[in-house]
Amino acid sequence: MTLDDLRRAAVAQTLFTPTTLQRALDALGFVQADPIRAPARAQDLTLRQRVAGYRAGDLERRYSRLDVHEDFFVNYGFVTGAVQALMHPRGGPRPWTAARGRHVHALLDFVRTRGSVHPRQVDEHFSHGTVTNYWGGSSSATTHLLDAMHYRGLLRVVRREAGIRIYEAHEHDPGPRGIATRRAHLDALVDVIVRNYAPLPAASLSNLVRRLRFAVPQWAGELERTLQRARRRLAHARVEGVDWYWPAEQPLPVAVNDVVRLLAPFDPVVWDRRRFEILWGWAYRFEAYTPAPKRKLGYYALPLLWRDRVIGWGNVSMEHGTLQSDFGYIASQPPQGRIFRRALEEELNRLSVFLGLES
Repeated sequence: MTLDDLRRAAVAQTLFTPTTLQRALDALGFVQADPIRAPARAQDLTLRQRVAGYRAGDLERRYSRLDVHEDFFVNYGFVTGAVQALMHPRGGPRPWTAARGRHVHALLDFVRTRGSVHPRQVDEHFSHGTVTNYWGGSSSATTHLLDAMHYRGLLRVVRREAGIRIYEAHEHDPGPRGIATRRAHLDALVDVIVRNYAPLPAASLSNLVRRLRFAVPQWAGELERTLQRARRRLAHARVEGVDWYWPAEQPLPVAVNDVVRLLAPFDPVVWDRRRFEILWGWAYRFEAYTPAPKRKLGYYALPLLWRDRVIGWGNVSMEHGTLQSDFGYIASQPPQGRIFRRALEEELNRLSVFLGLES
């Protein structure tokens, strides 16, 4: 086992043969979301590598017909019904206060009566005011409460209108009562993590399993034992002083193709920055929230994958209906030869089609 084997596995683990959207979602179980569109949202940039003929916005357009739900896993995104059932009923980090509980019951009755609601309708009916949000600014108390109820599983997102979540009331089946079933649920959630992000160095596996406290806060006290079981049951090897883990039933692939991919900042290939630096020898950083003078790569730099190496990054935008791109390389210069140039051109053509810019 070598780092080359692990690099190839990291690429092949997630950039599998393109398939249908539902099958890709079933295989992944979870796709991280991000609202920034540069040139498309993160979930679309992730899925375009895995779904034949995928176009930007397909997930949102087909959402109501798919077995998929907006929810929180190790990050916020889209989970299949099977994964959601492993996490709920979730509850929250602490019980509602008496006053908040009255608001919740009143709001839930209102949603059930209406069938589905826009946050604006709820706000107009209840006039909850404003609260301080995560970033220190002001946001609607109605939106804040709807988010909390959605997180706890009392509501589900049925669709979006102009990017705004539309909610309906929802009720999950009772959670597992026995400890054996609960452990089986937790192990299955770890398997979803490993399917997405393997091969994982030991520190990253620990971090991701502990992030399940967001998915199943009701079982946060069992996550250390869950991690111990994962270390025993997953396939693993020690490579250059680091322990690596991957699904026990999945051999590490070795095939490498002459393909260029522009990856999303939250793509499973990229998300784990620790693994990224071990495998590709440089530090990628997402700089959308970095002040412009301090950016080194760009506002929304897309890591550039060539064969089994991430060799640089690209900043891509649409101007007057055409695709504009600018690239940077770790080695200062791109790989020489027409094979790479042709592969890069093919990727930019695929990106144009994905964005609906084809003539």
